Amino acid sequence: MKMTDTRQIAAPPADVYAALLDPQVLQACVPGAQDVTGSPEEGFEATVVQKVGPVKATFKGQVTLSEMVENQSLTISGEGKGGAAGFAKGAADVRVVEKDGGTELSYDVEAKVGGKLAQLGSRIIDGFAKKMADQFFDNFKAAVEGPAPDEVADAAPEEVVPDVEVADAETPKKSWLGRFSGKS
Repeated sequence: MKMTDTRQIAAPPADVYAALLDPQVLQACVPGAQDVTGSPEEGFEATVVQKVGPVKATFKGQVTLSEMVENQSLTISGEGKGGAAGFAKGAADVRVVEKDGGTELSYDVEAKVGGKLAQLGSRIIDGFAKKMADQFFDNFKAAVEGPAPDEVADAAPEEVVPDVEVADAETPKKSWLGRFSGKS
């Protein structure tokens, strides 16, 4: 399976590149990551729990960084074993380029799965891989950019309690099915 995509991030390329090398940022951004340890020089070890279709597994694996050109590009290679669920391995070529006052991050990914995961079929696996990549890069963008200015303004120091209408204790409550059918 192969994927290619681009993200625009409102931060300088040096910040984006540094975040790609930070295990704490990676742990916060990888969906299902339980822990990520290590360094860019030695590589990272990660534990990720994921459910793909009916198969839920804990993957333990290694991630190595190579072909690193500071503030420009790197290759991320990894392999994880999920016990009876199977394995996943792949590599991503990541590039960061200054564009429009921020950074354009682009990536090309090639991945393979085996074991029970491979039996799910390419349609499920491809959809899951796309969803994981989108979640990772959405989380990564948010981590690098920080909260949006309107989110900071919305976080008022005072707690406002909305008016809450209390249901009459005498009124019978409808079941969830009753709410849709109009019956109690």
